[in-house]
Amino acid sequence: MLIKRKDAQVQKTRLQSVLGDLSSGVLDRRAFLRRAGFTAGAAGLAAVSLGAVRRAEAEAIDPKLPVKQVKNICTHCSVGCTVIAEVQNDVWVRQEPAFDSPINRGSHCAKGASVRELVKGTRRLRSPMKLVDGQWQKLNWATAIDEIGAKLLDIREKSGPDSVFWLGSAKFSNEGSYLYRKFAALWGTNTVDHQARICHSTTVAGVANTWGYGAMTNSYNDIRRSKTMVIMGGNPAEAHPVSLQHLLIAKEVNRANMVVIDPRFTRTAAHATDYIRIRPGTDIPIIWGILWHVFQNKWEDTEFIAQRVFGMDDVRKEVAKWTPDEVERVTGVPGEQLKRVADMMAHQKPATLIWCMGATQKTVGTANVRAYCILLLATGNVGQFGAGANIFRGHCNVQGATDLGLDVTSLPLYYGLAEGAWKHWARVWEIDYAWLLSRFDSKAMMEAPGIPSTRWFDAVTFPKDQVAQRDNVRAMVVFGHGGNTVTRMPEMVKGLEKLDLLVVADPHPTTFAAVSNRRNGTYLLPICTQFETSGSRTASNRSLQWGAQVVKPIWESKDDYEAMYLLAERLGFADKLCKNIKVDGKHPSPEDILREINRGGWSTGYTGQSPERLKAHMENQASFDIVTLRAGDGPVKGDYYGLPWPCWGTPELKHPGTHTLYNTNLHVKDGGGTFRARFGVEYKGATLLAEGSYSLGSEIKDGYPEFTLGVLKKLGWDGDLTAAERATIEAIGGNAPDGVSWSTDLSGGIQRVCIAHGVMPYGNGKARANAWNLPDPVPVHREPIYSPRPDLVAKYPTLPDFKAFRLANIGATVQKSAVDRGIAKQFPIVLTSGRLVEYEGGGEETRSNPWLAELQQEMFVEVNTADAAARGIADGAWVWVTGAESGSKAKVKALVTDRVGPGVAFMPFHFAGWFQGVDQRDKYPKGADPYVLGESVNTLTTYGYDPVTYMQEAKVTLCQIAKA
Repeated sequence: MLIKRKDAQVQKTRLQSVLGDLSSGVLDRRAFLRRAGFTAGAAGLAAVSLGAVRRAEAEAIDPKLPVKQVKNICTHCSVGCTVIAEVQNDVWVRQEPAFDSPINRGSHCAKGASVRELVKGTRRLRSPMKLVDGQWQKLNWATAIDEIGAKLLDIREKSGPDSVFWLGSAKFSNEGSYLYRKFAALWGTNTVDHQARICHSTTVAGVANTWGYGAMTNSYNDIRRSKTMVIMGGNPAEAHPVSLQHLLIAKEVNRANMVVIDPRFTRTAAHATDYIRIRPGTDIPIIWGILWHVFQNKWEDTEFIAQRVFGMDDVRKEVAKWTPDEVERVTGVPGEQLKRVADMMAHQKPATLIWCMGATQKTVGTANVRAYCILLLATGNVGQFGAGANIFRGHCNVQGATDLGLDVTSLPLYYGLAEGAWKHWARVWEIDYAWLLSRFDSKAMMEAPGIPSTRWFDAVTFPKDQVAQRDNVRAMVVFGHGGNTVTRMPEMVKGLEKLDLLVVADPHPTTFAAVSNRRNGTYLLPICTQFETSGSRTASNRSLQWGAQVVKPIWESKDDYEAMYLLAERLGFADKLCKNIKVDGKHPSPEDILREINRGGWSTGYTGQSPERLKAHMENQASFDIVTLRAGDGPVKGDYYGLPWPCWGTPELKHPGTHTLYNTNLHVKDGGGTFRARFGVEYKGATLLAEGSYSLGSEIKDGYPEFTLGVLKKLGWDGDLTAAERATIEAIGGNAPDGVSWSTDLSGGIQRVCIAHGVMPYGNGKARANAWNLPDPVPVHREPIYSPRPDLVAKYPTLPDFKAFRLANIGATVQKSAVDRGIAKQFPIVLTSGRLVEYEGGGEETRSNPWLAELQQEMFVEVNTADAAARGIADGAWVWVTGAESGSKAKVKALVTDRVGPGVAFMPFHFAGWFQGVDQRDKYPKGADPYVLGESVNTLTTYGYDPVTYMQEAKVTLCQIAKA
């Protein structure tokens, strides 16, 4: 264990600080837990984790060989736990707990404790392969890249650049995510996406359209300071296990309320002080029901609203409709039960709202998120420690991959797709804008959002005239993404079978390679795990951590960087892809890629986190406080752990990062801030700038717009720019003072001057309770497409049919048809889905891990005891679950339990390898099939897409269950 260091001059580790001087006496387990700061409830979590980290049987190694300890980041959820690998003779021999990490403090969940098995696992792809007449054949990398490149160029020539779908991954590092988005831009398409589309795209849209940035406002650790925690649509105990220690500390040490609102009595709910069971799909009525009591009792924070919020009166009008009686009629929750929650949010502060995919994966996902944010605004629970929107994202780098532009609507760092955004990145890349434009079918396509991952198969199978681009999608290149993660899988399989080319680049074959009846035109490229390469990853709380390479890629695998470079080389633009990035042989330098991100990422504050600063944080983890995440000593003193964005200015400015967004109680140079002024200065005559509110130390004592060179000149601050900074600004904007802003100034001068005067580069605006640019400016309840309550559809219908993202959304037509055909009577059980602690995402990686596969071996459906009794279903029996579309069905085991209420069923979403009762193990390459197979719940999920992001409806559909 890491209880000592050889260098006496090195600071104490966190474990040493906890244990003190062991020689002074015996330290039993109870004393250790007490001195480590755990209470009874939190102790079990960390204690079990510590015991699970190392194997019982040590491997035989030569004790004379030197041991090297290497730090990397867990590859699973977004908490960001540090993993310490012990390496001897270039072999990962042991895994140590990272006691110094302020995030996981030496603990791991089951997945984190078993990550070494991912590297040495025997179920990985070992060499490139292709499918020939239904048989997998081995080939070398050179041949694979040459054949794939030739096919892609032929398809591009005949059907255009948009005919290839580039599906990226939240498993990428930040540098890999950025490189893949740049790759797609050089190819000439915006049809590039990743897991965020199907997990938190609605979070990003909802939060960003409320107060500026689409991310968690605080941090996991900061929850320790909360007095009220409301968890809605999330199950941290299983989805983010290590995060639960922070919640339990708040509950047990801080005496915080812990309210869980969920259709299912989860393992998180077992820890709650209050549990509220709701009907799936009724989040907005619940939030408005809480807010009804806030307004009725005048509990809102009137000063906060007056100074920092726009449009709250419009919300009041909608909320007034949601009386306790109407809330109960729609949700099943007695309206008065919500009064207690309202009281907590208003009076037992700071209060935080925590959510995950139970909130986001809905046709009203963006509106749900907006309602959550509005509740926080009304009660003044934003922009302070212990409060805020604590959004628990899924994969280890889904936040970073989102930030770096793996999205059909934006270039890296949320610059969008307008001409100005392309010209900004053309300057960063030192590529001629006209050449970039020439790569696209047209300027209109260059600035149009691509096809999202939730609908890729529709773009393959729909008639050509129903896809708003030159031709259908004909090819798909997939890096690190499961095929079982989209809804409507029977339709997805049809799309797979129609593709001319499918390329899967992954450590495992994934469901993409095995679920369909494809016989030719499929290639598998073995990509190594993140432990066999290096790079940074951004946790849910916006902090970046650098993971060092533990071992070299095993077998014939390559990392993402090299695979992308080889493909770019074959396609003819590797020179532009890495024009200012060092390439060692065929391997781009991740450090250099991050430096290029730093040169261009001004809009989000991704400019201050140089590789050198991030590596220093990993080397000095013990310096960071567990609660505040700020370093109190050492070479990183004053920094927040991981330099959470925005980290303003150049690395030389040494901004500490921003732990808590929009916190006016801190100076900007210490991580303080205001709401963004990104929506203009007024709307219909009402100001959109803050009134009488400003961050500590600001030289402007009121609201103000975004900063441009012109604004600096009006204030007389332009004289603070250096000659070099001014030259860069003038080279970009010429003689137009407002032509260069804080987000396009490549010198960093505008940001530097703003920080010096205590103001935010992005302005000081109001958060929006009324977001006039969205389909529902104030969130309204809309019944799910497949509603169990057809009697409510007339009053609360989904939005009318419309077109977006190059495809039609016919949700209204489908909903009307379902009501007319009496689908709710034929399929009377609401089906929802979620996570298990043993597995992650689509499950290909974790079901191929023998440690985890042993823990959870069968796919199942949770059925309420009353529903099971009515159908004669016994616990553990095989059942058929049939879906409401496409004649879909799945054969699974029944888990009879009252965790789900009557009329509701739950299935985990980690399984694949069976399809509608058929075992498909023989379709995998020999030896690369996961240990555990099972039906995918997404065989049963149905049509439904959020109007803002095309997020899929994965949490509410209808089904029937019968004995098999």
